[in-house]
Amino acid sequence: MRDAMRSVCGVNKNTLGIMSSMLKVVAIKKMELPPFKEADGEHEFRVEVNILSRLDHPNLVSLIGYCADGKHRFLVYEYMHNGNLEDHLNGIGEIKIEWPLRLKVALGAARGLAYLHSGSAIGIPIVHRDFKSANILLNTNFEAKISDFGLAKLMPEGQETCTTARVLGTFGYFDPEYTSFKSFPPPKSMNTPHQFSGYISMTYCRHPIFDRPQDLDVTTGKLTLQSDVYAFGVVLLELLTGRRAVDLNQGPNDQNLVLQVRDTLNNKKKLRTVIDPEMSRSSYTMESIAMFANLASRCVRIESSERPSTEECVKELQLIFYTNSKGLEKAMHTFRMI
Repeated sequence: MRDAMRSVCGVNKNTLGIMSSMLKVVAIKKMELPPFKEADGEHEFRVEVNILSRLDHPNLVSLIGYCADGKHRFLVYEYMHNGNLEDHLNGIGEIKIEWPLRLKVALGAARGLAYLHSGSAIGIPIVHRDFKSANILLNTNFEAKISDFGLAKLMPEGQETCTTARVLGTFGYFDPEYTSFKSFPPPKSMNTPHQFSGYISMTYCRHPIFDRPQDLDVTTGKLTLQSDVYAFGVVLLELLTGRRAVDLNQGPNDQNLVLQVRDTLNNKKKLRTVIDPEMSRSSYTMESIAMFANLASRCVRIESSERPSTEECVKELQLIFYTNSKGLEKAMHTFRMI
């Protein structure tokens, strides 16, 4: 562990290291502890270590070790060769992700969330609270593994709802029941979705541009397991469309993916218009697309009680994967008969 730490001291947030004692390539995350939110950074570090050290699931990233030395905080994870899902959907990844692979990723992520929500590991359900495509890592075989548990919340025993004083997460993935903000434009200096998420996310991504606390009007802090389901629905929409959850380069009415496509998801005539054009037509059946879109639309419903559970998402995605595979096999058989 010490050999790996020596190689990264003073570098940026994420890098690679080699643990000589294990002859293993690892991913090393440096936790920043800026003076203005040192306590928050320390809390996130402790939460991540506490939770990941107690969990074991093939669809959660594995924590190999950690290091706390003075103000330096490092987390050592298994190395994920194919990076994160967000990069692949935005064209940064080298491998083109076709529909069957996207279904595989969605199913793996759903299984990881279902494990967290079941509470089977520690007896208490866990809300991830920052589930997004950037936090879905992909190994060599494109198995999805959920990462970044710094904002995770253990639900109070015997309760399904937790009211929080601070709203944490990433803009574009927020459950409407968890938080709502008053409408105000981002500063002109903000040009990227990540900067904007930092602007509007409270405390977790607080930006020094805030002058007054009242700049952010939080009207609710109702956190439930369904808050993760909403975020999962947003990721499903990213997989379906290839678009970002928030894209500030679009017009005012098209910046939020959920609002942009919500009315299209259950309209079979219009559904084709939102399918990611980067996917080969031969990789999907419209039946599986329609089933997937319907699941996504239910995950992002405003009322949390109307959303499916993560266990239900797993079962439906298994059926969608099967439906697509059988449909493609039938189409291939028909083609050979011609």
